Amino acid sequence: MTTNRDLLLHPIRLRIVQALVANPMTPLRLRDHLGDVPQASLYRHIAQLTEAGLIRVVEERPVRGVVERTYGVVEAAVSLGADDLENASDDDHLRYFSTFVGTLLSQFAAYVDAGDVDVAADGVGYRQAALWLADDEFDELIAELGAVVQRRLANEPDPERRRRLLSTIVMPDGRA
Repeated sequence: MTTNRDLLLHPIRLRIVQALVANPMTPLRLRDHLGDVPQASLYRHIAQLTEAGLIRVVEERPVRGVVERTYGVVEAAVSLGADDLENASDDDHLRYFSTFVGTLLSQFAAYVDAGDVDVAADGVGYRQAALWLADDEFDELIAELGAVVQRRLANEPDPERRRRLLSTIVMPDGRA
């Protein structure tokens, strides 16, 4: 039996869900946004995600004799909660992380493939910092970062705003 988590582990379906999280779209807008997904494949993945209840139609409107559907995410259905992560096996964690990293690679490749890359002007960065933190200091850091990001999550799309992806990975150093 395929679970919702299994459906999300497919790189294209994960990218669809990520694209729709903050910005409901029609399949045509979604195809343009993703750039490299064939239309037939996109419609198949949308159908699978809709059938599983991970995305839903948020708007329908008639356009030239057909109904144009706009899809959005069912937030509660696409998020791995603390229980999901706590009950995941080591193999599950490795699959989740591999999917996450694979999606990052795909998104970065799409950025580079678009041409005219200017990492400084675009604010692109990838770096790693090793921090020595007691558990309470770590908890405080996570709360501070969460508060900063939370304030920006409420931003609405606007012609002067550019959608940016902030991806985080936090893990203990294997040497400690």
